[in-house]
Amino acid sequence: MRRVFVITSITVLALSGILIYVNWKFAFGLFIILPLIALGVFDMFQSKRTIRRNFPLVGRLRYLLESIGPELRQYFVETDTEGRPFTRLQRSLVYQRSKKETDSHPFGTQLNVYDEGYQWINHSIKAIAFSNIDQNPKVRIGSSQCSKPYMASLFNISAMSYGSLSKNAILALNSGARQGGFYHNTGEGGLSPYHLQEGGDVVWNIGTGYFSCRDEYGNFSREHFTERAQYEHVKMIEIKFSQGAKPGHGGILPKEKVTDEIAAIRLVKKGGDIISPPKHSAFKTPLELMDFIKVLREASGGKPIGMKLCIGNKSEFISICKAMVETKTYFDFITVDGGEGGTGAAPIEYSDHVGMPLRDALAFVYDCLVGFDLKHEIKIIASGKVVSGFDIIRALSMGADLCNSARGMMFALGCIQALECHANTCPTGVATQDPALTKGLVPEQKSIRVARYQHETVKAAMELMASAGIEHPDDVGRDLVSMRIDKINIQTFAELFPEPKKGSLLQSETVPDKLFYAWKKASPQSF
Repeated sequence: MRRVFVITSITVLALSGILIYVNWKFAFGLFIILPLIALGVFDMFQSKRTIRRNFPLVGRLRYLLESIGPELRQYFVETDTEGRPFTRLQRSLVYQRSKKETDSHPFGTQLNVYDEGYQWINHSIKAIAFSNIDQNPKVRIGSSQCSKPYMASLFNISAMSYGSLSKNAILALNSGARQGGFYHNTGEGGLSPYHLQEGGDVVWNIGTGYFSCRDEYGNFSREHFTERAQYEHVKMIEIKFSQGAKPGHGGILPKEKVTDEIAAIRLVKKGGDIISPPKHSAFKTPLELMDFIKVLREASGGKPIGMKLCIGNKSEFISICKAMVETKTYFDFITVDGGEGGTGAAPIEYSDHVGMPLRDALAFVYDCLVGFDLKHEIKIIASGKVVSGFDIIRALSMGADLCNSARGMMFALGCIQALECHANTCPTGVATQDPALTKGLVPEQKSIRVARYQHETVKAAMELMASAGIEHPDDVGRDLVSMRIDKINIQTFAELFPEPKKGSLLQSETVPDKLFYAWKKASPQSF
């Protein structure tokens, strides 16, 4: 190949000289031919790329095709049900609802209903007319120790930081939350002006980096926290332990996205990647965590205090439950993030193989709270690939009281799943800090789409409940959803995940076998 290229190049140059001498018009072609020959010669002598060295110029096509591979697959290769992490069907559903276009589906399902894992809702002969139920129910979040409970929507915006998302994206999300009457979680990147400017309800997520409430050494600052927690639009406080994208790793904001403004909001120095520590420094044991809850509740004026985590070692969560029982100090809510969640940058091993998936995690958390007789104090929020009405019902059936969505809300903003979230090159202006790209996202227009998507999705969930003869989300149980185990066997979630008896985890004699090892290992004195 190299010899052919050399001979061809010499021949082309010789012929070109003759043609120029004969007719100057042929000189125009040299503007195209000569640069290509130069690239080929460069490829022959460079040593970094074997393909280009062995196949000058032609080898470059390989890298070109590889670079546009995701786009080729998304637009020309993948079917409606094959896209990852979200299929074309799921993305289209969000787009249609956000634009208030018809979301009806022709000619039946495209899913194989005999595939292992296929799930469905068990409707009822005693179905209820949709007009007879509350189409936008609210969930009261606040334990007996909370003096300022919050009435939350069934479907809300999950944790996404300013920094990971653009200013315009944050403005659009918060404005949409205000228009639709649901909340907007800040993500661990701190409480920015753009979370407050539009007047939507805010859940302030506080991670291990304590952004917006830290001192110069990175420790929690009660002074900074108290100042911001008193803001009117901050409705709840969420202590973030881990997230589905990278549990046990800490958040990552690449230096390309760290502007002067972001550094000031987070109370950090600019110049490198912002990486959150993998664990908290404000407490070291479950009992110390209970003291931290009291500090946050007092400093915030009695607002609901919650935690967000992706379940890992079961004994660690049980240790927290034991500490709540021992101290009689309670969280007001627990956000369960599935291992399949994640909107930003994460090592692939963490995204693919760390953290319990949402369905199993919800069942575990709910069973623990029931077993320790704590569920009446604490609401459970589900987060992790929740984008449709069915996703909401499925989460409720496993024990959730309400749901959050991150990537669904990103689709409503215009995200096309370009998978550029980590590179600061998001073409839709959602997950980038590049002004040339963010200007394309107009908050005034996209906020309307966010509100529409949320409204239509809640409506769809309530219609499904009405079809099952259920009037309120509180009445959804594990027997509502069935799953195909194999070609001929079907079980409900109630059969797959049998619930423990209330209070059964308070003494060793009544602990279910499936939880006994973790229960015995757990201690309120250590995680």
